[in-house]
Amino acid sequence: MPLLPADLASITATTLDDYNRNAEGFREGTRDHDVSQNIEALLRNIQGSTPFTLLDFGCGPGRDLKVFSRMGHRAIGLDGALAFVEMARADSGCEVWHQDFLALDLPAGLFDGIYANASLFHVPVQELPRVLRQLHAALKSGGVLFSSNPRGSNEEGWNGNRYGAWHDFDAWRQLLEEAGFVALEHYYRPAGLPREQQPWLASVWRKPS
Repeated sequence: MPLLPADLASITATTLDDYNRNAEGFREGTRDHDVSQNIEALLRNIQGSTPFTLLDFGCGPGRDLKVFSRMGHRAIGLDGALAFVEMARADSGCEVWHQDFLALDLPAGLFDGIYANASLFHVPVQELPRVLRQLHAALKSGGVLFSSNPRGSNEEGWNGNRYGAWHDFDAWRQLLEEAGFVALEHYYRPAGLPREQQPWLASVWRKPS
């Protein structure tokens, strides 16, 4: 059964409310996560000269925004949770947009790269084609999208008070290719562990020139 507009509104409101209420705990719990592998995967695939204009899509409290900014890039954050937007602005000094993933208003062709670390899995599957096309349109020609999602067997639903979708690579690749992206690379995290101990699927995609 397709999700109706009221269902989507409820999914968004409930998920964002949970993040807003637990924002400080989330910041403390993720402050020291090492995602340098993901940041490097995005940056090494972007063509052209630095500094890059980057969108941290689902930036949370702003941890990775600070990294991009310190590297000299123009980093812009986006999050649907107002508590995270306020934290990210204060902690990173970067521009941060307060936007719901299902109601995006993105400029066309602005970004060299979009970094979606643990964010796109919150988009219900039926809405993903539209959201991915919006991200595609926001990239410059030849721009790069990085995504990291908890992997699964293509199921979706509630995990506590947060809604998510758990994709395997084949299904994820089909969604990205249908949105106009070309696959560059993918890997599983954390690095160096057996596959059953790697719950994260990371992938890198290009908007063709």
